Order: sequence, then C-alpha cells, then structure tokens
Amino acid sequence: MTTSGKPGVLFDVDGTLTDTTYLHTLAWWHAFRQQDVLVPMAFIHRAVGMGADKLMDHLLGEDRDRTLDSVMEDSHAAVFSTYWSSVRAFDGAKDLLLRCAGSGLTVVLASSATRKELDVLTAALGADDAIAAATSASDAKQSKPAPDILEAALAAGGLRAGDCLYVGDTVWDIQAAQQLGMPTIGLTCGGTSGAELREAGAAEIYRDPKELVAAFDTSLLGRLA
Repeated sequence: MTTSGKPGVLFDVDGTLTDTTYLHTLAWWHAFRQQDVLVPMAFIHRAVGMGADKLMDHLLGEDRDRTLDSVMEDSHAAVFSTYWSSVRAFDGAKDLLLRCAGSGLTVVLASSATRKELDVLTAALGADDAIAAATSASDAKQSKPAPDILEAALAAGGLRAGDCLYVGDTVWDIQAAQQLGMPTIGLTCGGTSGAELREAGAAEIYRDPKELVAAFDTSLLGRLA
C-alpha cells in the first residue's frame, strides 16, 4: 500500500483487543430485562459494536417508546461496571500494539466506550507507550456504523484515512471504515465469523491479536509499515 502521509492504524477495542463482547451482551440483556424487554442474547451479541442508540434501534425498533432509552443505557453501564475487574486483554494484544508502534505506525484506539470504560480497557492492555491517542463516546456525534468515531481517531492521531488501516471485530467496524475508504483487518475473537467479516468487506481475517502479530510481516500492517 502506498501512502502520502504518516502511516497509522486504528484499533477498535471491545472484542478486538479486549475480551469484552460477551460482557457487553450480558449487560445489555440485564438492562433490557429490568424493563421487561426480552431480547435473546444471540441477537444482542450480533448488535454489539454499534453505539447504544443504534443498538437499541436495531434490537427494539425505531418506533419504540424511547422514554426508557436512557434508563436502559444507564443500566447497561452499571451492570458492565461490575465486570471491570474481570476485563482482560486478548493474548497478543499488547504485543500487537507495541509491534505496530515499533514499526513506525501511529497507533490510535478508536473506541466508542465511555471515558471511564476506556480507562479500564487501556489499563488491561498495558501498552500506554504504544498508543498515540484514543477516542471515547463523547468524541462522536453518531456511533458506528457511522464513521464519526474513526474520523475523530484520525484527527486525534494527525492521520488521514488513505494512509491508515483499521482493525476491528464486527461488521459495524467494517461498514464504518468503508465509508472512509479505509481497509479493515477483521479479527474473529469478538464472536463474528470470518465468513461474515469477509462478506462485509474485511481485507484480511485473523483469529485474534496473537495470530495477527505472528503474521505481521506478511500482513497489510507489515506492508503499511
């Protein structure tokens, strides 16, 4: 890949670098149940990666009574916070971030988490020296699959989309990156199959950060660096 500016890589965090997809699934399930809204966990899991507003639109319908939205969103955050002590990075996540930074790539976390959640996630990664910048939910007007959070991450890192790659674990990640013309590397550790990620438009597929860092030299990351 040829670039005209400094090369960079944007990373989704939940489900990509940290093993939190199913924690979010369970937190949303509890939040819905508290309001007598029954949504199967399998459906919730497939929507994780969207922002809260779009997730509720997707699962509950846009014609729903929205007066409970803030209550359910707060409930999700409260339940998820009880799992913070259990948050762990995937094997190889720290090594991947360090390898990218050490190879000359500007590393930016393009997260839609709240700032408090992001602090927990970055602490689990333990790779602060490799991370040039990070975004949180407050940095974007619209959540994924809108590209706002990626645009904010590019701005935070002083990057241009044409000089970057995105690493994510959901079809929503890929859809957001495609709107900016940014190739995506898909990881299946968040629970979405390689076939689904490929169909959505992922340029490469790996199981998890450990497999990607092992293949770094021949991957799109290695070629970008």
